[in-house]
Amino acid sequence: MPRRTATMLASLLTLIALLCVGVLIPVPYAEMSPGPTVNTLGDHDGEPVLQISGHKTYPTSGHLNMTTVRVTGSQYRMNMIEAVYGWLDHDKLVVPHSTLYPDDKSPDQLNQETAEEFSQSQESAKVAALKQLDIPVPTRVVVSSVVKASPAEGALHAGDVIKAVDGSEVRQPGDVAKFVTRHKPGEKVAFTVVPAKEAAAAEKEKRQPRGTESVTVVTREAPGDKRAIVGIQAGTAHTFPFPINIKLADVGGPSAGLMFALGIVDKLTPDDLTGGKFVAGTGTIDDDGKVGPIGGIEMKTVGARNKGARFFLTPKDNCAAAAKDTPSGLTLVKVETIGDALKSLEKIRKGDAAGLPRCTAG
Repeated sequence: MPRRTATMLASLLTLIALLCVGVLIPVPYAEMSPGPTVNTLGDHDGEPVLQISGHKTYPTSGHLNMTTVRVTGSQYRMNMIEAVYGWLDHDKLVVPHSTLYPDDKSPDQLNQETAEEFSQSQESAKVAALKQLDIPVPTRVVVSSVVKASPAEGALHAGDVIKAVDGSEVRQPGDVAKFVTRHKPGEKVAFTVVPAKEAAAAEKEKRQPRGTESVTVVTREAPGDKRAIVGIQAGTAHTFPFPINIKLADVGGPSAGLMFALGIVDKLTPDDLTGGKFVAGTGTIDDDGKVGPIGGIEMKTVGARNKGARFFLTPKDNCAAAAKDTPSGLTLVKVETIGDALKSLEKIRKGDAAGLPRCTAG
């Protein structure tokens, strides 16, 4: 065989071997890409995303789109060729697999966490929107969860309303831990609670709960330190003055909170917040309307612009990352609170784009 032919054959066989290695050998990476965006003012799968009853609502126009990120599944293992394509693709992001799926959590645990975050974001969006409109939202401190095999298991239950601990009134979730840690491990703590069933019945019947119960729990030592604990997570529940339902399946995480809140405000006020413009955005929101950062901002801006958005409401702490590679034709608007977002929407509908607080890469 001529040397030239042998060399070409060897090169070809080497290339084939490298391709096989690239296809067959998995690498520890996962891929993020732009996910669907949904107009919170419109319909999804044939149903309105925001469903409000028992209160006057108003027509809306334009878009207030929440945005998502699509990720490869927890069990999917990329090969080297896929990773290289992802690195070269401007609209995708390849990250270490452990960034999305930590080794210390199972897929079921992660799914449960993101579902709970999404549910909580909806609650906070409702509260923030109603507070912004000066509509009172009564709150109460409740048992959010009970740790399995903890001292509280069987004694306290998720949904129990915590009125007092050792006779001291509980006004906010942090009070519960403060009062419990006054004890030493092995000591008894007295909880005054409204049982979850009675609290739920009173909520449904729009009446005050009937009576309380005293529950005694013996503390134990917290793992890793000497604090006294009982094994519950305290949280806040709300009594909404009228029904507000958010219908959106197959979405997880807390990042749609801001856009849900703005959609609710838009439907409950005569002002048309967008003036018919296409606005998208992202950001967590707490009960007081403060907007927090999220992950995958670069993918969300790409997804929003591909869908047709011209303005993107961006959490302040995500601004620098988003501004490093802003999609053409998309204006990044910096927001810290729901109030900031509403002021910017007023400028957008009035055509005052020059007056918007914009994100910068610096």
